[in-house]
Amino acid sequence: MVEIRKFEAKTKEEALENAVKELNVRVEDLFYKDEFIEGKLFKPSKYIVSIINKEDIKKYIAEFFEKIAEYMNINIETEIIEAENIFNVLLVSSNNAILIGKEGKTLNTLQTLIRQAIKNNTGLSIRLNLDVSNYKIKKLKNIERLVRGVAADVEASHLTISLDPMNSYERRLVHTIISEYPALITESVGEGKDRHVTIKYKES
Repeated sequence: MVEIRKFEAKTKEEALENAVKELNVRVEDLFYKDEFIEGKLFKPSKYIVSIINKEDIKKYIAEFFEKIAEYMNINIETEIIEAENIFNVLLVSSNNAILIGKEGKTLNTLQTLIRQAIKNNTGLSIRLNLDVSNYKIKKLKNIERLVRGVAADVEASHLTISLDPMNSYERRLVHTIISEYPALITESVGEGKDRHVTIKYKES
């Protein structure tokens, strides 16, 4: 469980200052939500700030994958780097293939599960990227090489070429790459799992 601490003060700034002092951290090391309580009769108005330490979320993520490792009977090492409120989680295991799954499906499922687990425990919808032995990075580099090769073919032939179905993130990557080619345009077509990108020559 991720501990949520509450601090009360006359102002939000004062409540945050009290949290920073007690926890010996910076404001940047915290997620927080403030609530204003209107005073009644002899009770003054106040702010209540709910605090979650980012380090506690890192510990929760590490513990989550310790349980996954035990359940799957494999060893998993977890590296977690937080930057600009994004948690980048890298897993390295004794069986990377089983963590990645066919076409990355197990990896995507694990990412969804850890995001939902954190939301259930904290109420936060955090941004989290999960990867196994840089599988996603390698895959994106392969996609970029493929797309640039196809772009060259379309420029030379003026023919429209359809790529294999991709997820939304991969399709956005294709659109971004082709935007560098003034003579080409892209279009996403198809529905659901069949949705893919076509690369076309821009007619004059």
